[in-house]
Amino acid sequence: MYRVRVRSVPPVVLALRRFPNPRLTGIGAGLFAALTMFVLACVDRLLFDSSELVYGLLFLPVSALTALWVRPADLVTAPISVPIAFAVGVFPISGGSEGLGGQIMGLVTALAVHAGWLYGGTLIAGLIASVRKVRQMRARRRYVLAQGRGGAPSSERAPRAAAPAAAAAKPVRAGAGGAGGAGAVARRPQRP
Repeated sequence: MYRVRVRSVPPVVLALRRFPNPRLTGIGAGLFAALTMFVLACVDRLLFDSSELVYGLLFLPVSALTALWVRPADLVTAPISVPIAFAVGVFPISGGSEGLGGQIMGLVTALAVHAGWLYGGTLIAGLIASVRKVRQMRARRRYVLAQGRGGAPSSERAPRAAAPAAAAAKPVRAGAGGAGGAGAVARRPQRP
C-alpha cells in the first residue's frame, strides 16, 4: 500500500504569495523603478536630511521588486533599468551647488560615492532575473519533454516518418505530371 506524502508549505512562502504579483513590461519596470526611487529620494531628503545610507537601503528592495515584477519576456531589462533608476533617484539628494554645472557635478559625485549601493542593487536584480530565467527554461524543457512523451501515439508518428522514405524510393519520370504535362516540374540536367 502506498502512502501519499503531503508537503507543508512554509509560512514565509505563504506570506510571500499574498503580495501582489504584477507583470510589468521592460519599460514599465524601468518607469516603476525610476519613479519609486525619485519619490523615495524626495522623502529621504525631507525626513532624513538626504541620508545616503537610507537611500541605499531603500534602493535594494526596489531593485529586487523590479526584477521580480518584470514579465518573463523582458527579464533582461531589469538589471539595465535599475542603475538608471538609481541615477534618477539620486538627483534630489545629490546636494549640488547652484546652477546647472553645480547640479551635474553633485550628481556625478553622488553616483561615484554611492557606487557600492548601485552595484549591490544591480547585482540583486541580475541574480533574481537570472534565477527566474533558469526556472523558465527548465519549465519549458519539462513541458517539451512532457509533450514529446504524452503527445501523439507512435502509430500517428509513423506515417510522417515513412512519407519521406516512400517518396525517395519512388522513381520520377521526366515529363510525368498532370494532364499533358501541365503540372510537370522542370528538372535540371545532372552534371557528370
